[in-house]
Amino acid sequence: MALDLVDYEQKAREAVQLFWGNRAAARQKQIEAGKADQGERAGVTAGKNMDGFLALVLDIIWANGLAQAEIHQNRAMLTLPGYFRPTKLWDLLVTRKGELVAAIELKSHVGPSFANNFNNRTEEAIGTAHDFWTAFREEAFGKQPRPFVGWLILVEDALASRRPVRNFSPHFPVFEEFSDASYLQRYDLLCQRLVQEQLYTTAAVITANRTDQHSGNFRDLSAMTSLKTFVTALAGHVASTAARLG
Repeated sequence: MALDLVDYEQKAREAVQLFWGNRAAARQKQIEAGKADQGERAGVTAGKNMDGFLALVLDIIWANGLAQAEIHQNRAMLTLPGYFRPTKLWDLLVTRKGELVAAIELKSHVGPSFANNFNNRTEEAIGTAHDFWTAFREEAFGKQPRPFVGWLILVEDALASRRPVRNFSPHFPVFEEFSDASYLQRYDLLCQRLVQEQLYTTAAVITANRTDQHSGNFRDLSAMTSLKTFVTALAGHVASTAARLG
């Protein structure tokens, strides 16, 4: 049976519209309440910016055979045991018959600050995955097949994220592919390597401009890190799990 990708492109456009709309609404609400955070933080602290992408992921799960799966979105139910730390809070967990089917992280990165935040996102993604798979090896989730572990990030398409960035490494040269790579290119390389090193089942980066609030337009950076690759991998994993667990 063919995989159902649930018209993901249209739903992703709606998710992009919601992303920018929620940020603007949160910022305006805080301004009106006299509690506005500094800079772009006002648009982040509301915590609902990636809800459109969460809805897309849920549609993929329901459409490919796991309509009866336990979908965990409540903060109290989003914790998994770790190996290097007691627990880790995820953005979405899916279980079926006591088995962990999927653990997914949904992130975003909006300017003007890209340098420090990129490093933080990178270290977080790598550390989370290493902790997770070590816990999996030690049977923290019981004896079970490998679950789907996904990482998706929306990065603002801006001058600061597109321009070349110089590196400073006085002792040893950086890898050539990082030479003058923009932050968007660095995110693309990060996602490729997260998958190549088997830290994530799939990792995707998409980019959108603030002016895309009404159109919802977005773009992929490479085939390997595209949204289509992400949703196809998720749909395939869900379908195979549904066939196995019923």
